[in-house]
Amino acid sequence: MEIAIKLSQFLLSLSILIILHELGHFIPAKLFKTRVEKFYLFFDIKYSLLKKKIGETEYGIGWLPLGGYVKISGMIDESMDTEQMAQEPQPWEFRSKPAWQRLIIMLGGVTVNFILAFIIYIGMAYAYGEQFISNTDLKEGIWVTNPVIEKAGIKTGDKIVSINGKPMDRFNDLAKNLYTAREVVVERNGQLQTIKFPINIINQISNSGRKHSLVELRIPFVVSEVSKSSPNNSTLKSKDIITSFNGKPVKYADEIISEFDKFKGQTVPVVVKRDNKLVATTIKFNDSAKLGVVYPNRIPFSNVEKLNLYKVNKHEYGFFESIPVGLREGTETLVGYGENLMTIFNPETEAYKEVGGFAAIFNIFPNSWSWEAFWNITALLSIMLGVMNLLPIPALDGGHVMFLLYEMISGRKPSDKFLEKAQLVGFVLLISLLLFANGNDIYKAIVGK
Repeated sequence: MEIAIKLSQFLLSLSILIILHELGHFIPAKLFKTRVEKFYLFFDIKYSLLKKKIGETEYGIGWLPLGGYVKISGMIDESMDTEQMAQEPQPWEFRSKPAWQRLIIMLGGVTVNFILAFIIYIGMAYAYGEQFISNTDLKEGIWVTNPVIEKAGIKTGDKIVSINGKPMDRFNDLAKNLYTAREVVVERNGQLQTIKFPINIINQISNSGRKHSLVELRIPFVVSEVSKSSPNNSTLKSKDIITSFNGKPVKYADEIISEFDKFKGQTVPVVVKRDNKLVATTIKFNDSAKLGVVYPNRIPFSNVEKLNLYKVNKHEYGFFESIPVGLREGTETLVGYGENLMTIFNPETEAYKEVGGFAAIFNIFPNSWSWEAFWNITALLSIMLGVMNLLPIPALDGGHVMFLLYEMISGRKPSDKFLEKAQLVGFVLLISLLLFANGNDIYKAIVGK
């Protein structure tokens, strides 16, 4: 059932993005009286799942869900229709239109991607508002949950002041910025310290096998579940909160967890808070220093408030108030993704090893249906699609734009033969990138990372 939910979200998001991207090419092409022969969701290699011709355009759904396309007459694209290009140009063809019109047609797809992302962020600000915990409210710092971050120099209890020179005002922003951190300023014991991260931090985090948790809020040790085979079946109950461990008062889970290895095979006295009462009991560790209980390293913001741990700031916005909030979120996401892309193209970071394909995108979606998560992920993917399509690679929109700008500046149009060869080179390059990205997914699935 979980797989079906993830797959439904994945396919719906992909379909929305593809249709709107191609619509971005389709509308200006029609406005400039350019013939559009096909408009397809997914690729229809050899055959289509559905198709219907309306006017001069065939609309359909292909069987291969790797993207979509519009086939515009007189345009050298992935179809490599050299037979049509060998004929005399017709007034309704793409190649017969002025360069500025062709440029608008080619930029239409990515323009829609960026507009869509900003609209989603504005809509989310209006529908859901904002919830965040101010970094200044973390009086006793953060909980470092990833060994790579700890090895880099960040310690549990540190207060993160800035990352890469950018002040960290919200706890919510810490984890995503640590992935690309080069320099982190922390407050430790009342003193500011600057910590330099290794340049390949992203690759190290991935290899740690715990890339989804870097730093968390410091929270109490709350028992979520006690397994039937646990040696603590009779002493611990779900929702117990450990307040004293081995005779010492404890406030946070990290204070207890860091002591586990010292008590292999031993029984330790504890005090738990149960139904608002303090109960003295014991816990027993097995020979692997395990308790046989489930305890979270993060809790929802609603429970943060119930436990009176941190102040959760909530902002609700009217329609017009949500516009600048959504624009800010969209801009920060766009800039952040651009920085991530630059990191990937720097071999020293080894971030290229973390490039993923369709499986990586599929795994972003949650196991349970959440419209808030769905739209947030769709907005991010829309920005990713827009940026990737702008890369100056022949066969991508950015490659066509590159040649059109050359034509407009120099006054000389590249020959059709040159464009055909460039398109072929670009297509080979794209297939190579696709194989590399999805090959990374397969490798990670095999080695379990």
